[in-house]
Amino acid sequence: MRRLLSSVTVAVLAAGLLTATTTTVQARAFDEQQRLDRIATPTIDWQACDEGAPAGFECASVQVPTDYDRPRGATTTVALTRLPASRPSSRKGSLFLNFGGPGGEGVSTLQQVFDVLVTPEVREHYDLVGFDPRGVGLSDPARCFDDADAEAAALEGLPAFPVTRSGERAFVRQTARISRACRAEAGDVIRHASTANVARDLELLRRAVGDDTLAYQGYSYGTYLGATYARLFPDRVGSMVLDGTVDVEAYSGANRDPRSVGARLAQGPAAEEVFDEFLEHCRLAGERCSLNALGDPAEVVDEVLERLRTRPVTIDVQGTPVEVTYPLAISSIFLQLYSPSAFSGLSDFLVLLAEGGGEAPTTLQRQLAPTQERYTSLGSSLAQLCVDSRSVLPPAAYPALADREDRVAPRFGRFRSWVGVQCPQIGLRDRDAFTGPWTQTTDATVLVIGTRFDPATPYANTRPFAEKFDDARVLTVEGYGHTTLAVSTCADAAIARYLVDGEAPRDRSTCEQDRAPFTDEPTTRRAPAPVLPAPLPGL
Repeated sequence: MRRLLSSVTVAVLAAGLLTATTTTVQARAFDEQQRLDRIATPTIDWQACDEGAPAGFECASVQVPTDYDRPRGATTTVALTRLPASRPSSRKGSLFLNFGGPGGEGVSTLQQVFDVLVTPEVREHYDLVGFDPRGVGLSDPARCFDDADAEAAALEGLPAFPVTRSGERAFVRQTARISRACRAEAGDVIRHASTANVARDLELLRRAVGDDTLAYQGYSYGTYLGATYARLFPDRVGSMVLDGTVDVEAYSGANRDPRSVGARLAQGPAAEEVFDEFLEHCRLAGERCSLNALGDPAEVVDEVLERLRTRPVTIDVQGTPVEVTYPLAISSIFLQLYSPSAFSGLSDFLVLLAEGGGEAPTTLQRQLAPTQERYTSLGSSLAQLCVDSRSVLPPAAYPALADREDRVAPRFGRFRSWVGVQCPQIGLRDRDAFTGPWTQTTDATVLVIGTRFDPATPYANTRPFAEKFDDARVLTVEGYGHTTLAVSTCADAAIARYLVDGEAPRDRSTCEQDRAPFTDEPTTRRAPAPVLPAPLPGL
């Protein structure tokens, strides 16, 4: 009887807590909507984009409050681009997009991937709208240095992550200098760069394009932005596709996990799992995977990585010699796990390292020598990350954390454990940041998508993320890589039915990818999948 009474008491208290929490969530959302409704809607003056943009695109910029607590004070620029609906008579509204990061650009990325982004049906019914979040790209970017040359000099010699004890000390000292520069040069931008403020900007943009509710598609970090928007403006959500879900509790620090943001997102173990899958598919692919010519792929890779710890390999990247150290090899492998279409190139890369050098495959050349027409600072990646993630672990504690994560995930744990080390060194907070609770109150049906083997946003996040919504439908893509952008015509069709017809798939639906690893090119309509933005500190 005592146990029964105790259970009843706990249940009653839990019910009371749940009611109080739900009431608080609803009150916060009401306050946010009232707050934003009192701010004037910006006017968008769409004009032709600068030379180099694809035909049909328009560009604009608007001014939004820098600090929403002072809506009549200083303003921040938000840059946008749109591709108008291809059939204006059938137009439903605007589809806003975020491609990840944090720090990923929306303007340039949309202009690069629009042709493989959505189906023709979606293009007919929606203007596609990309925007650079505040502090990023063309939106008053957080620049840590005066120019690209100064930043390159500050970053010179900085590895993707440190390996030795002396390397760790040097890494902490160098990142501290860089972080101080970011705080000094971009502090005013960073302290107002929270995802909550990006969500508030998005709400003003929704009103500015004249839509009654928001249609939104977010990838990776974009799912965190979508969850934040839905939490602050639940009555304004119309359609929402969230692909490659971030663990919002871990990212925001709401779970009180004291580890670094990279460690608590479990990216190390996730990448380990995907890399093991890559090696097994390679083994089964026979001569279609170049690694097999050297022996058992797993054994070859172990030997190569162990050798790289003391003997780097020089490879040719667009005519320039690049020294591939152990940290650079690990970070390069990690990014090549983002897309199954890169698996063959990853195999070729590992063969180069095993054989002592040569010309880098095309996929790796794009990664190691990206084209950049203007100065894009590390600060743009750190701005949202640092003010959102409650990264309070002191840098001196990172080596011990890295050792623990290395034991859990021997290839990638140490690498991902150092993500966010700059944040306590920068030491800035945004008073308007939102870090939970994450219970959602929107009535809209939300489409949540997860890839079974994802190195950056582990598939295990998908169901818990969806369960925070009253009506979320989970679509699983059985395959590999980070998000489902341009890799599954089945998933594309499901998204189109949801956005165009309002028909969400049944919960727990599945789709296959168009191309399995190491198979021939697909016969579908699409080009090889683009790789989403993945700044080193981000997702």
